[in-house]
Amino acid sequence: MSAAKPKVLFIGTGGTISALSSVGPFDIQDYSARGRFMQAEEILDHWPMLRDLAEVVPIRYRNLPSTALGPAEWLELLALCHDSYARHPDAAGIVIGHGTATLEETAYFLSLTHRLPIGLVVVGAQRPSSGLSSDAGMNLANAIRVAADPRARGLGALVVMNDEINAAREVTKTSTSRLQTFRSPDVGVLGHADGDAIAWYRRPLRRMAPDTEFDLSGIRALPRVDVMVSYAGSDGAAAAAFADAGAQGIVIGAFAPGFLSPAEAEALARVRERGVVVVVSSRAGSGRVFPTARKRALGFIDADNLTPQKARILLMLALTRTRDPAEIARIFTEY
Repeated sequence: MSAAKPKVLFIGTGGTISALSSVGPFDIQDYSARGRFMQAEEILDHWPMLRDLAEVVPIRYRNLPSTALGPAEWLELLALCHDSYARHPDAAGIVIGHGTATLEETAYFLSLTHRLPIGLVVVGAQRPSSGLSSDAGMNLANAIRVAADPRARGLGALVVMNDEINAAREVTKTSTSRLQTFRSPDVGVLGHADGDAIAWYRRPLRRMAPDTEFDLSGIRALPRVDVMVSYAGSDGAAAAAFADAGAQGIVIGAFAPGFLSPAEAEALARVRERGVVVVVSSRAGSGRVFPTARKRALGFIDADNLTPQKARILLMLALTRTRDPAEIARIFTEY
């Protein structure tokens, strides 16, 4: 007697993984303007073999390019994940189909906030489902397998693409169009989705969902946090503009290993005096930002090895709990 298939919930949000070009299989670049995007149930119909792996339950969200997904949509997706699991308490895992442009940001937000006792995987594709040699079908298959694996529980949110399992905190998109674009530069993959098995090799040590202090129940909007990037000759004018627009925090992708131009430091010090929290990340995309006496004197907080876009998310969540710089610094060392 064969074992029962696990139940996996599949939430579709649009993106390349859901795209069908009206031109043909060689259109792997302009499909968004010359095609359509499938809803969750249509994706499962397009790849019917996915149902051989699990009882996959399609759940509609909204079909959006991932460039249109932001904090408001993250809160909606978080609620949808919890509501969907409440309706299907026998589910073994949840998979979210997502465009790759902001996939790592949605995944990291969910990795810090969800309270689910099951695996959560965010997956995308570099080529549309209609494209020749599309990675959409295999990525989805592997995401379903990983989400259903009991060893995926307690790991926040995972990103599964190109047969690799990455932690949401560590992974980033490193290439515009290559299939191996999602990588974890500093510490590498957690495991692989091989043909015969899901092979795991390590677990992250940083705090993540469901062991998280961030409770967003009742929160309708996240604090505004903006990102600026260091470049040669920058006068830091963006800092005042962001503060004037209502930013409660600013993350700067500084020169590696966390240095600022003199004018940037002065501009950020002025907004710091206005109560804006300043976090220093690095524009390099890899490596830890280390503390210096100069930054401590200015009241700036280091982002560890988080990219600017992920430091922004953690700062947003930190600001839902505290304005104390020491507490925010603690959060950046723990998560």
